[in-house]
Amino acid sequence: MPAIHDRPSPTSRWLCRLASLLAAALLMAGCASLPPQDGRAASYAVTDTAGTPLGRTVAPMLSAHPGQSAFYPLASGPDALVARLALARAAQRTLDVQYYIYDGDLTGKTLLADIIAAADRGVHVRLLLDDLHMSGQDRILSALDDHPNIEVRLFNPFTARSLRMAQMALDYSRLNRRMHNKSMTADNQVTIVGGRNIGDAYFSADKGSDFTDLDLLLAGPVVPEVSAVFDDYWNGAVAYPVSALAKPPEDAAAQLQAVREYLDEHVAEARGGEYSQTLQASGLAQALEGGKLPAYWGRATVIADKAAKVTLPPEDDSSHAIPKLAKLLGSAQQELALVSPYFVPDRKSVDWLAQMTKRGVTVRILTNSFAATDVSAVHAGYSPWREDLLEAGVELYELKPSAYAEMAREGQHAHRSMISKSRASLHAKSYMVDRHLLFVGSLNLDPRSARLNTEMGVVVDSAALCEALGKNLDQALLDVAYKVMLAPGTDGNAAHLEWVTRENGLLRTYDSEPGMGALQHLGQGLLRMLPIEEEL
Repeated sequence: MPAIHDRPSPTSRWLCRLASLLAAALLMAGCASLPPQDGRAASYAVTDTAGTPLGRTVAPMLSAHPGQSAFYPLASGPDALVARLALARAAQRTLDVQYYIYDGDLTGKTLLADIIAAADRGVHVRLLLDDLHMSGQDRILSALDDHPNIEVRLFNPFTARSLRMAQMALDYSRLNRRMHNKSMTADNQVTIVGGRNIGDAYFSADKGSDFTDLDLLLAGPVVPEVSAVFDDYWNGAVAYPVSALAKPPEDAAAQLQAVREYLDEHVAEARGGEYSQTLQASGLAQALEGGKLPAYWGRATVIADKAAKVTLPPEDDSSHAIPKLAKLLGSAQQELALVSPYFVPDRKSVDWLAQMTKRGVTVRILTNSFAATDVSAVHAGYSPWREDLLEAGVELYELKPSAYAEMAREGQHAHRSMISKSRASLHAKSYMVDRHLLFVGSLNLDPRSARLNTEMGVVVDSAALCEALGKNLDQALLDVAYKVMLAPGTDGNAAHLEWVTRENGLLRTYDSEPGMGALQHLGQGLLRMLPIEEEL
C-alpha cells in the first residue's frame, strides 16, 4: 500500500509557490489602471520657423515651385540614417520624433546622441514612441524626460511596467492596438516619412539581416500636414508622459549625464568603424557636403489614421486611412504596382484586384518570399491566395533572401556590398499608380494595418520620381525576386505554382517553394489552421 503523506512534497510546495506568484502577478497586472491625464499639457508644432537655417535654406526653392513640395527618396539604409542625423544637427527650434520601434543599438545610439545634443543647444524635442518595444527602458526614458528640452510620451502604454506579458494576456484587446507610424520633423520645415523604424537592420548596419525599405525626405507644404498628424498623436487620449507611468529616478540628472557620456563614447568608438565609413561615402552625405541635393517636385499630401483609431472598434473605419488609400489605388488606369512586405489579402481584395485587371490595369505585387519574411505567420496568411491572384491576372513577385548578393553581383547599389551576405527582407510599403502617383509610408496591405494599428504615409505626384523608381524595379526584379507563375496541369494533374528567377544571368524555375523544407511546410500548414487572419 502506498504511503499517505499529510503534507506536500518539496516539488509540490515549489509548484504551489510558483502558482501563487503567477496568480499574484496576474492580479497585479489586471488591477493596474492607466493614470489620469488631467495634468498633461497639450503642445503643438511651432509655425514661425521661416527664420531658422532650415527655413532660410528651403525658402528660395519653394518660392520657385509655388504650391509644390520637394522630396528626395531614401532608398539606401546609410542615406536614410544620414538624413536623420542631418535633421537632428540642423534643427534650431523643434524636433518631433515618432516611431514604432527605437532600438538601442549602433544606429539607435548614434541618432540619440544627436537628439540629446540638439536638446542641449536649446531645441525642444518631443519624442513619441509606441510602448510595445519599450520593455526595460523606463530608467533611460525618464532620464531623457528630465532634460528641460525633452518630453517623452508613450503610446497606448502598459501600466504594469514589469509585468508586461501578464498584462498583455489580461488586457489583450487594448494592448493589441499599436502605433506603427514613423516620422521625424525638424523645425516644421523638413521631415522624413516612410517605412523605417530606428535600428541597425533598417539602416544596413546589421550584417546578419537587412530590410529593404523606403523613406522620403520632404520639404514644403506637406511638412505642416505631417506635423498636424504628430500633434494629433502627441495630444491624443492614449499618449502618456513617461513621468505618469514610471517614477522618475531620484538621480535623473546624474543618469542623464551618464547617458550623455556613454553615447559620446559610443560615437567616438564608432567613428572609425566600417559602418561610419559607409555613412561618409553615402550619396546623400556627399550631396549634403557639396551643397547639392537633387530633389523631385510635385504636389504632396498625407494619408494617416487618426490617433483615436485604437480607442474605437476595429470595424469602425471613421478614423481609418485605408478608405483614402483604396480610393487612390482604385484610380489607376494603366498600371498599379504594390510593394508590401506583409501582404495578406482576402476574398474582397482579390476580387477588387481582379476588377482592376479586367479593365486593363496591369497589377504587379512584390512581397516577401517565405525564406525572406521575418514573420512566418504572415506568409501562412498570404500563400493560400496566390493561385487566386494569378488567376485574376495579377503579376506576383516574392523577394529572395539573397537579393543583396544578386544586386552586388550585377553591380547594382554599391553600398550593399558590405552586407551582400546579409539576409534580405522586404520592409518598404510603397504603392505606385500609373507611374506618377506614389504612396510611401508605414501602411501594409494586411488586416492589422487596416483595422488594428495606426499608420501614416505621404502621397506624392511626380512622374519623374515614379519613373526612376519604376525603372530600377523593372531592371532588377527577376534578379532579386521570384516571379510566381501558375503552370498548367498535364496528364490530368491540376495546375501548380512555379517560381521563376534569374541566377547568374540565367533563368531558373523552381517547382516547389524555394527555401521551404518539409518541417517548414508542416509549420505553415499548422499556422493556416489557426484563426489568426485578423491579427496579421
